[in-house]
Amino acid sequence: MAAELRDFAGYSIPGAANLPSLAIARWSAAQGWPVHPLAPGRKTPSGNCAACRRPGHSHRGCGCASAGRWCHGFYAATLDSARIDRWWGEYPDLGVGVACGAAGLLVVDVDAHVREIPARERLLPGIGIADSVDLTGLSNGFHTLAVLAALRGAPSPAEDTTTLRVRTPSGGLHVWYQVPRARRWQCSTGSGSGRSLAWQVDIRACGGYIVAPGTVTRAGAYEVVGPGTRPAPLPGWLARELERTGHLPQDTPAATRPVPPRARAAVAAAGGGHAAARAALAAVLAEVDGCAAVPEGASFSEKLNRAAYTAGGLVAAGHLDMGEVLDLLNQAAEAARPGRLRRHAAIIRGGLQAGTRRPLVLRGTG
Repeated sequence: MAAELRDFAGYSIPGAANLPSLAIARWSAAQGWPVHPLAPGRKTPSGNCAACRRPGHSHRGCGCASAGRWCHGFYAATLDSARIDRWWGEYPDLGVGVACGAAGLLVVDVDAHVREIPARERLLPGIGIADSVDLTGLSNGFHTLAVLAALRGAPSPAEDTTTLRVRTPSGGLHVWYQVPRARRWQCSTGSGSGRSLAWQVDIRACGGYIVAPGTVTRAGAYEVVGPGTRPAPLPGWLARELERTGHLPQDTPAATRPVPPRARAAVAAAGGGHAAARAALAAVLAEVDGCAAVPEGASFSEKLNRAAYTAGGLVAAGHLDMGEVLDLLNQAAEAARPGRLRRHAAIIRGGLQAGTRRPLVLRGTG
């Protein structure tokens, strides 16, 4: 890896971790991986501009990307060499992130933190572990991933020397795999209540990003380990496990997606307004409603913002009542993402305010 980076960027520095961020960004882009800046010394995206931090603001329709700014994290990721040179040339302290979905990457993120193990049913979701099985010594993601691999008669991805592996500053490991871009593998967050492969094992894919090899943060460097220098194809057994655990939702054409009964019933119960307006509101509420089945990577904030924007336009045009649509938006948001009322309120308020400035005139209503 270090040699390849050195040859590409023209540097003769031993070890990828010592390369400037600009060289890392250039090398990553040369692999076909769109890159975006990370905050100096951190593993999180660099902050958005003030306009993009407004409540309810979304990357959709935002002009920052077309203007060459890096707002909205991985949504701003690029392969454009001039933009890359400008970003990291002017701000060399920025780190480098790679947009997984756009790059056709799926990264297994193995956590090494020693923690008390959870209930047995949370170690390997969907796979029962009998009480007779001795779990002494099991304390992190390396262990649970090894158990899963052993059950399937396969080597652990953490030991896969055929693919690119990157040691994290905390002692964890990122195992990089190449996947077809047409198959939109989804992210997960370890042992959360939704999609999960194994305890302390996360998946970074569509709707997420990964820190590029060689990037240095305040905690340390992301260093390549082993002989693998390129992401290998995702192993078949691991693909089947990821599909089993909900990381590859079935694709359904948006035009044929039925409106969930809850959203349909809620809008009908509100009464009043034009039938076409109620149908339009039900359609966008259905998108919010559907996020309940996808705990991460569902673009919930954007869908809620779009629903609020549509509702605001319908209210401004006189089709619906503000009080009723506000109740429906709050109900949908709480059902999809419980316990986040303050955040929901900010997104809804911003979307409604923007929508009311553009009345939505429906066909046949004037």
